[in-house]
Amino acid sequence: MTLLPYPAYQPSGLPWLGDVPAHWEVRRMKTLLRERTQKGFPNELLLAATQTKGVVRKEQYENRTVLALKDLHLLKLVCVGDFVISLRSFQGGIEFAREHGIISPAYTILYPIESDHHPYLAHLFKSRPFIDNLGLFVTGIRQGQNIDYEKLSRSGLPVPPLPEQRAIARYLAHHDALTRRYLRAKQKMIALLNEQKQTIIHRAVTRGLDPNVKLKPSGVEWLGEVPEHWELWRVGLFAKVGNGSTPSRGNSSYWTSNGYPWLNSSSVNQRYITHTDQFVTEKALKECHLPRVAPFSVLVAITGQGKTRGTAALLGFEATINQHIAYITPTRNIVSPEFLQLSLLGSYKGLRAISDDSGSTKGALTCEDLKHFQIALPPKDEQQSLVATIKSEVADTESAIAQVEREITLLREYRTRLIADVVTGKVDVREAAGLPEGEEGPTTEGLSGLREAGPTGLEEADIENEVDSAPEEVEI
Repeated sequence: MTLLPYPAYQPSGLPWLGDVPAHWEVRRMKTLLRERTQKGFPNELLLAATQTKGVVRKEQYENRTVLALKDLHLLKLVCVGDFVISLRSFQGGIEFAREHGIISPAYTILYPIESDHHPYLAHLFKSRPFIDNLGLFVTGIRQGQNIDYEKLSRSGLPVPPLPEQRAIARYLAHHDALTRRYLRAKQKMIALLNEQKQTIIHRAVTRGLDPNVKLKPSGVEWLGEVPEHWELWRVGLFAKVGNGSTPSRGNSSYWTSNGYPWLNSSSVNQRYITHTDQFVTEKALKECHLPRVAPFSVLVAITGQGKTRGTAALLGFEATINQHIAYITPTRNIVSPEFLQLSLLGSYKGLRAISDDSGSTKGALTCEDLKHFQIALPPKDEQQSLVATIKSEVADTESAIAQVEREITLLREYRTRLIADVVTGKVDVREAAGLPEGEEGPTTEGLSGLREAGPTGLEEADIENEVDSAPEEVEI
């Protein structure tokens, strides 16, 4: 069904909102929400505010947030259905709480005066126009930025009639379910293509190109038998291995807009790293003991619960890294950087197995694990031939993966635009939602769905690399 504009509009008086349907109200935020400031509940569940999953149990983001476990009675109470303005809300919107518990006292906790406003507000607060508007209420500089709720509370919000709010929530929930189903199918396709690519790489870096070559037992489970003339090497015997750190975000002298490149764990998904958007100062390099990692080093993600852990990428420029990445810089001329990266990509399952056996419930690799990790090295000229052949054989697969990823990106962009248009009244969804004009809808709508899927319906894949984007809790 083609969505059309409303029949009549009126000026909202808000630059970020523009015109709104003539029968909608524009009300101050403080007339819809009340602030919750209750403290003194030290035994409640600890919560974390995230940009993709809302307010959830902190244990789901262990090692991703920082919180001193003292004076817990000073933390603020959060109830299911509350909204939380966190330290990163000016970047990702106001978060919806799916759990009951306590959270940083630096956050602002809000609850709707009328519970029927829950579903519509949840979508509105994560829409792009509203997030852009939040930038007008930011105080502080750089890493010390926060939202001034006193000023924000006096700003206006579009308020459709309650039956229409239910129609909007129902329509977006239905569209989101279809979108998530499509995304799951596309992500499964990518997984199959990556498995195909992994098989090609693994066979090449463990058996070579000659199907008739004599083999010998490697003694390494993931390698199996390898060509007789290949040599087994521990990584630490031909390369330097180490990792980095994250300078304090609260220290403005550590971060700059055009200094020394700093990489987080999401960088390894580039496979060949050509750029970054984060930079640190010389002072940070010195005081935080950050390594200067040489070009053509191989970077390996050593933590994380998604697919990133164990992934290897080739660094295309000198940079430094955080604590979630290890670098491997060859020091002996027995391995080409490209073959080293492909060998580690081919050993992905082996690296994951080591990290899962490390004794940590969350799974992690260590620099020592990488130093003792064994790979099979053919002569240098054979390495170059293998690299060229592997690139040729996986080219079609990589092209197919890129096409599917483009489709996913376009769909997500469409979803973002659709949510913005619907919650700001640019298109009328009453008929599409099964609620003709003037007809009353149900008295409750979709709050349980919001708790399960979230107002934006993001997939699990969307949080795989949230290690560095999750907001830090304030130490008390």
